Amino acid sequence: MSASSSGATSTLLDAADAGRRTRVRFLIVAMLFAATTINYADRATISIAGPDMAKELGLSPVQMGYVFSAFAWSYVLAQIPGGWLLDRYSVKWVYAAAVALWSGFTLLQGAVGFFTGLTAVVLLFALRLAVGLTEAPVFPANARIVAAWFPTRERGMASAFFNSAQYFATVLFTPLMAWIVHNFGWHHVFTSMGLLGIVFAVLWLRVVDSPKNHPSMNQAERDYIEAGGALLDMDGQSRGRQGDAGRTLRQLLANRMLLGIYVGQYCITVLTYFFLTWFPVYLVKERGLSILQAGFAAVLPALCGFIGGILGGVISDMLLRRGFSLTAARKIPIVGGMLLSMSIIGCNYVQADALVVGLMALAFFGKGIGALGWAVVADTSPRESGGLSGGLFNTFGNTAGITTPIAIGYIVQSTGSFNGALVFVGLNALVACFCYLVVVGEIRRVELKPH
Repeated sequence: MSASSSGATSTLLDAADAGRRTRVRFLIVAMLFAATTINYADRATISIAGPDMAKELGLSPVQMGYVFSAFAWSYVLAQIPGGWLLDRYSVKWVYAAAVALWSGFTLLQGAVGFFTGLTAVVLLFALRLAVGLTEAPVFPANARIVAAWFPTRERGMASAFFNSAQYFATVLFTPLMAWIVHNFGWHHVFTSMGLLGIVFAVLWLRVVDSPKNHPSMNQAERDYIEAGGALLDMDGQSRGRQGDAGRTLRQLLANRMLLGIYVGQYCITVLTYFFLTWFPVYLVKERGLSILQAGFAAVLPALCGFIGGILGGVISDMLLRRGFSLTAARKIPIVGGMLLSMSIIGCNYVQADALVVGLMALAFFGKGIGALGWAVVADTSPRESGGLSGGLFNTFGNTAGITTPIAIGYIVQSTGSFNGALVFVGLNALVACFCYLVVVGEIRRVELKPH
């Protein structure tokens, strides 16, 4: 048989094999997308309820900043323990428990409306801490699930898809939550979102499983993803080695590539938390919109962030298929997107509300393109410690959830405007570019030293 005939036969066999393969991995990433949408909608409830809540409870901008940051304090502190749980126990069950618990705490925030004064503030702060604590395992679990279910050449798109849900949450839920606040009061936002999450937790248990065990997946799909670099074992390889967690963390923190990725993620997440906390307040206080108008005005930037998030994954995987190195395929969208997101500073120099929303849309389109950090985590995490590595990455990133709302609160209170706050956000995007261009170097999977 000639070489050309052999190649043609091989192509036909590959096509036939592709036709026999199931596509369960796409159902799994759709579940990750839905879970992440609910996750971010529950984070954003506080920003939509914020203006009415502040008026009712008499909160200053600095006090608002601390309430906004409450979620992130516990979320950050629980990242490493959350990663440990994922390395130690079933990802499927840890995830379901997390969704059910954070949704229960979200629902309880609706009861804050029955209290007044300091009691209401303290109760709200405590419940936001509880939401942050119970959401902690989710993103490290997302990265672990993608690494288990997807070959390397599809991983960028899969990670970008679930990560883009943070913008889709705003597109879908912000107008709805603003309408609820306008018509029924701010506390009803929490009860409706809490009930939705509890229902989803039950659905998760029925649909999601490891690729080694999923009953709907055939061997052809399993062989395909394994040949492409999927890890198959969603629950990792480190059970029984938990005493090494401290030493593993020290090795991860000593790795220059990972440290650059972690600091870069902090800077990228500053943009996320501006949007999740202060953006609706900016539209109401600085631009004079009503809360209902602000809810709808936030849709365009969020939609552009969603489109950018999907596009970033498409570009990264396309570059891989065209022969670019993994390093180039990940860095090009990240750096380009962060440079584009600096357009947020331009809002200080325009007056028309339409131009402000347009510049915000451009900034969050860029942020979406550059939000490939979780793909990088799936590419670089040690095989035996994906939970700890993802938890450490998310610890750095979501520290921005503590610092950003508070820093912006002080900037706004001391200057009387949001101009300095937007510069602060834009400069963080520039630092993220520096991290990926100068500090990170080659992107590759880390091999831990033997203990």
